[in-house]
Amino acid sequence: MNIQWYPGHMTKTRRMIAEDLGHVDLVAEIVDARIPRSSRNPDIDELVGSKPRILILNRADQADPEMNRVWAEYFRRSGYTVLETSAKDGKGVGQFAAAARSALKDKLEQWQAKAQVGRPIRAMIVGVPNVGKSTFINQIARRKSAKAGDRPGVTRGKQWVAVDATLDLLDTPGILWPKFEDEATGMNLAFTGAVKDEIMDVETLACHFMDLLNRRYPAALGRYKLEADPAAQGWELLERAARKRGFLISGGEADTGRMARILLDEYRAGKLCRFALEAPEDGAAEGAP
Repeated sequence: MNIQWYPGHMTKTRRMIAEDLGHVDLVAEIVDARIPRSSRNPDIDELVGSKPRILILNRADQADPEMNRVWAEYFRRSGYTVLETSAKDGKGVGQFAAAARSALKDKLEQWQAKAQVGRPIRAMIVGVPNVGKSTFINQIARRKSAKAGDRPGVTRGKQWVAVDATLDLLDTPGILWPKFEDEATGMNLAFTGAVKDEIMDVETLACHFMDLLNRRYPAALGRYKLEADPAAQGWELLERAARKRGFLISGGEADTGRMARILLDEYRAGKLCRFALEAPEDGAAEGAP
């Protein structure tokens, strides 16, 4: 599955981020806790340079709690201030201001020495599409300031949000990179909805996802009244699930197209069991069969 997704507005976003870095004190990168490596844009490190960083493991409520801990420790060892959140219900979001002060400890001491105590912290929020940036900002601001949606590409321009007298946030559009060198990375981004379904065959994607569940997370198959079957291929499991749900078309054929959309929608909505699609020791993102 060849997944390439780099619309023209992402070139503009990359340029905008580079231009605005001089106006912010730190950068908060939001990643999907289910795919922390796959949902990190490698261009961000190059763009941000030595600017203080916070790494936010969002959707932590949908990932394996133990794996959340493992990833948090991994990123802390890499020098990041780490925060686990569930932006949808606000869990962990309230700790952001404290995390920002921790990441800026040295700079805040400099401000105090220069009598700049009243100056608000300015944080840029970055991440790949559909990772929850706008929802995260709305939770912090406790109002619907940033446009949010359950599909990639909702935020198309930068938006400053004044949280209070001590904190200003800059929301930026989701940004991917020109080409996914590793197929598994593209697959994981597609599973979680960071890449629009319109640019790929959803049934093929769902077959890959069924194969992944069959190999690594068989408990999730129980939602579709299926059991792990080492001999079955992804398309066979998708067909069985369609029949279990009663999704049939003329002639009694299984409606795998409908089942594919349901499968991916339910996974993205957190209706399957909690699991992560990759671990730090994988070296490269897992996900493709």
